Amino acid sequence: MAIHLEDYQELLADLSPACQQRLRDEWHEATRALSARGLDNYLKGTAALQHLGRGNELVLSWIEVAPQVARAVGEECLTDLVQIALGFSSRTSGTVIERLLGTAPVAANRLGDADLFQAYLQFLNHLLGQAPRGVRPMLDNLEVLLNQLTLGGLRRWATWGAHAHRTNYEAQIEYFGLVSKESLAMLQKERKGTLFIDIQRRINMYLRALWGRDFFMRPTSGDFERREGYKPYIESYFFHVPDAYDDHEGISGLSLYRAAAAHCAAHWVATTAPISAENLNPLQMALIEIIEDARVETLAIRRFPGLAQLWVQCHHTHAGQGASAGDYFNRLSRALLDSNYQDPDPWVAEGRLLFAQAENLNDHQLSWDIGVSLAHTFRTKNIAYNPRTDGQRPLYRDDNRFIWAFEGFDFEAALAAGYDQPRQVRRKVNLMEMVNEIDTELAGDDAQEIWVLGTELFPYEDTGVSFNEQEGKEPVSDPFHYAEWDYQIQLERPSWVTVLERHPKRGDLALIEDITFRNKRLIARMKFILDAMQPQGVTRLRKLEEGDDIDLNAAIASTIDLRMGIQPEPRIMMRSVRKVRDISVMVLLDLSESTNDKVAGQDYSVLDLTREATVLLADAIHKVGDPFAIHGFCSDGRHGVSYYRFKDFDQDYDDLPKERLAGMKGQLSTRMGAAVRHAVQHLKRQRSAKKLLLVLTDGEPADVDVRDPQYLRYDTKKAVEEAGRAGILTYCLSLDPRADQYVSRIFGAKNFLVVDQVARLPEKLPLLYAGLTR
Repeated sequence: MAIHLEDYQELLADLSPACQQRLRDEWHEATRALSARGLDNYLKGTAALQHLGRGNELVLSWIEVAPQVARAVGEECLTDLVQIALGFSSRTSGTVIERLLGTAPVAANRLGDADLFQAYLQFLNHLLGQAPRGVRPMLDNLEVLLNQLTLGGLRRWATWGAHAHRTNYEAQIEYFGLVSKESLAMLQKERKGTLFIDIQRRINMYLRALWGRDFFMRPTSGDFERREGYKPYIESYFFHVPDAYDDHEGISGLSLYRAAAAHCAAHWVATTAPISAENLNPLQMALIEIIEDARVETLAIRRFPGLAQLWVQCHHTHAGQGASAGDYFNRLSRALLDSNYQDPDPWVAEGRLLFAQAENLNDHQLSWDIGVSLAHTFRTKNIAYNPRTDGQRPLYRDDNRFIWAFEGFDFEAALAAGYDQPRQVRRKVNLMEMVNEIDTELAGDDAQEIWVLGTELFPYEDTGVSFNEQEGKEPVSDPFHYAEWDYQIQLERPSWVTVLERHPKRGDLALIEDITFRNKRLIARMKFILDAMQPQGVTRLRKLEEGDDIDLNAAIASTIDLRMGIQPEPRIMMRSVRKVRDISVMVLLDLSESTNDKVAGQDYSVLDLTREATVLLADAIHKVGDPFAIHGFCSDGRHGVSYYRFKDFDQDYDDLPKERLAGMKGQLSTRMGAAVRHAVQHLKRQRSAKKLLLVLTDGEPADVDVRDPQYLRYDTKKAVEEAGRAGILTYCLSLDPRADQYVSRIFGAKNFLVVDQVARLPEKLPLLYAGLTR
């Protein structure tokens, strides 16, 4: 639909003649740069700025610069630009707003990306609140600044000046006007070697000369505060590359851009189908990525041999370097790419041999096969692998999100998996049936039937140790299957997670007795607090229309009102109610591997503190008489959520639960949503009027088969909401100092407490319980 300027005469009637003439002069250029919707926003923005009453210069600037900004970063940014300008109207002068609009084309052309331009506008909005006198001189020098700085560098340069001269307005003006020595020194510090916007055309021509086609690239600023380790990535048909590269170990920024762009293009051309990430652990995925990188680069080098020199120079590893998993991965990466590189390590040699023997490099299945095989042999080195710190170090390689396909939700497939496929059956058998079939010792966990003997079977020579303890596996419960919420498709995955209840190991009872002895005074104080909260005797509820007895005082007052001709009070009855404490409490402990970490500055671990706090709380609740349970959990993928019942509601708090608490240990990961759902099933069986689930954790939900950090957060939030609908209050006590970023969204604004000083946990947990059960 064509937009004509005459159609908006009523909207633009208040414009001055000069503005109307400028609008007619720019209209032809605007129609070339903007769509019908963009022209509509353009004219509405013109009218809105006119109504500010800040003079014609402001409106004239908008009329002139809006098409230029749209041509550089897209017309969607015009709405953000005019909103920022309107928001500035109540906070600064019209001159500053005019400079904002006048320099917008400079920022748009230098940043070259809609997301970066929007981030630039947000940065200006933030800076106006921190250094109002510095915005105008900075805008006057914006072209000089953006010719030398990335958006992240500009933000750091401006933030330093705003904090250093918060109250000194004269110093603010000198700093942001590039007059002071401090300003020039910080500018020199934040300068980057090569800006993407300066070499974008050269890189585009370089790729087109190689592959004879165009690729779409976008600069991405990523983390404004830390650029270390920032990698390119491929997403939504775009190559996202850093907005600047410093020269690195003798390699120029231009060479790094060429290497990164060529590597992304090799992925785009050679990756014909994604690789399934289902049932892979992080170590296997990391090694598959290394092989896949080598595969696409080898195919590219066969077509363009010169790429080998470009990529090899970016690998700075050498034989024998370090002993971490990351060092081995980087040595393997170089060995697969550089035929002249010699490395005596057998594992590196094995990877090079497997890759050299591959028959068809066009099939990405070889990356999966070789990566899984190398992961298996790498475990024999007994070297821990941390996905956060043990990645590939070559700066030019992308983060490989492009090559993975994570399983989507298929309702029909889920039904088939749950109902049409044969399911494992557990049968309880008698002694003779078990004896007659005892020769099936080679049956694995995938057997169609698992036979369970109801009692322990002891050998003929009775040594007090059963066959199960000698030969059998750790007993586990029947599997419990729970749904899991997928926030991306806004649906539940039915029967997606498997929870297995395992027998807790026993520990030394003396450990628990020592905790109790050392904290006698705190336990006595907690018992006193909880005893004071206990309702005593019978309470009378007065002023009721229906009750068991007449409230004499209310009846006399009502009779007096009636004699005086006043409307009497009809609520003259009362009822006697016996108040009792009716609450069931479950403490759910996070037993993941991270609980083994030492507390900062101390010689004990988070698990030791968790155990001590749980013992103190359990002793206090036991003395009061509230029914309570203590359970724990950890996970190893969606089919391996382990659940431990240290104490149940109907179990006495005697030596057995204490020994189990003494023997608990931290391991594996934290799939919290499944554990919460299973804990809720136990709480539902309680007949108490009030039910409380107290979750004690030291970190956010995470698991080895989930790479999206938001996935398990949303699932846990859904599990908490389900518990609330069942009448169960869920409260989280977090030991993670960064938990404020996510725990309030999971448990609610009032249903969590972050313990910054972890050493105070044993004191805070009982007091928190007293407040929640008041």
